[in-house]
Formats: sequence, C-alpha cells, structure tokens
Amino acid sequence: MTQIKIIAYVFVAYMIALVYGKIVAPLASKKYVKFSPYLLTVVEGENVALPLYLSIVGTSSNTVIYDIAGTVTCFIIFPILIAKESSSATSTKELVKSIFSNSFVIAVIIGLALNLTGVYSYLLASPLGDTITATFSQVTTPIVSMILFCLGYDLNIDKNTLGPILKLIGMKLVAGVAIIVGFFILFPDLMADKTYMMAPILYFTAPTGFGLMPVIEPLYENEDDGAFTSAFVLLFIIVSLIVYTLVVLFIA
Repeated sequence: MTQIKIIAYVFVAYMIALVYGKIVAPLASKKYVKFSPYLLTVVEGENVALPLYLSIVGTSSNTVIYDIAGTVTCFIIFPILIAKESSSATSTKELVKSIFSNSFVIAVIIGLALNLTGVYSYLLASPLGDTITATFSQVTTPIVSMILFCLGYDLNIDKNTLGPILKLIGMKLVAGVAIIVGFFILFPDLMADKTYMMAPILYFTAPTGFGLMPVIEPLYENEDDGAFTSAFVLLFIIVSLIVYTLVVLFIA
C-alpha cells in the first residue's frame, strides 16, 4: 500500500510541477515557453540518480518505484497533452499505438509483470541470478556515456541561452526540493531511515529525464529548441553532482 501511495504522490507531484512550469517558465524565457514547462517535471532516475544512489548504499531498489510514476507521466500522459498542444493530426488509435509501443512503457510493463508474478525474484535466487545481474550491468554501463555524448555533441551555449537555462535550472530545483519536502511530510517513517532518505534527495535533484526529449520534440519550432533542451539537461547534471557531494559529506 505504501508503494502505491508513493507512486500516486510522485505522479501528482509531476502534474503539479507541470502546472507550476506553465506559470513560471515564461519568466525564464518566452522563446522556449512551449516546451520548457515539461523540463521541470520528470527526472533521469535510471541513468543518473540510481547510479549516484547505488554508489553510496551499494544495492537498493528504492528509486525504482519513482520510475513507474515517471514513465506513466512521460510516456502516457505527456504524449496526449503534447498532441493537443501541437495541434497534431494524430488519431487516437495512432496515439495509443505509439504509447504502448514505446520501449520505456514496454519495459515497465514487463518489469511489473515479472515482479508481481514473482518470476524476477525466482530468477535472481536461481543459479542464473549472478549471471543475469552481471549481464544487465554490462549492457547498461555504456548507456550513460552514450546518452551524454549524444546530448553534448551539439552543445551550444551562449549569452542569450545561458540566462534562461540558469533561471530554468533554479525553477526545476525549487520543484525538486518541494517534492522532497513532501516525502518528509507524507512518509516520515521512511524518511527517518537515512538510507531511504538519500533516495528521494538524489532522485528529485537529478536532471530532466533523457526520454522526455523525443516526447517534446513536436513542440520544437527549430533546431535551436533542441539545442536549448540538451544544454539545460547537461548543465543540470552539475547541480546533481553538487547535491550528491553534499549528501556524501553530510548524510551518508
């Protein structure tokens, strides 16, 4: 029941963050206002927050539950909202097909099925458990470097974009801190555990989810919009690393 409450809370928090973004994003820059509110919502848990968290605690699945809410938000709710905002002619059938053919959504559905049926636990406890874990590690380790390379390949920051990016970073940080405070209020017992407490702190100060970028592309007006998004995500990683350092120094 607690896990369901956490998923619901994170989902609602992302929706509120989007509304918050619609209100404050124009203050950062009206030029990027069509898509910038979405940048204040979902975060990159799997490739940024989780590795940072695991580097401190060793082994844990605490952040995975947040990913479920993020996947539903980013790959089911947002495509519907963006299709309406971009005046897309996409039919309902095509939209549903695109949602449930998305690799992130498929991965979450399969993951939930394996966990709910107990198959995943059985496989990890079997003689193949170590092999499965090692294989996943080998496959996913290069992904972070590849994604960061793709993001930074066309990195272009100048005096015209740096200001709006820094303002937007501040706005996203405010949203992340608000979500973390919500955890302290709604789940005080969990947050009393230092090991758990570090999970939402690192997770919700992570950069915008890498998977969001192709989702918001229909809102781009030119290539500059995509470059702005990439620059924003890369610079926010610096914020994540600063938070990580503070967590290691004062909490871990």
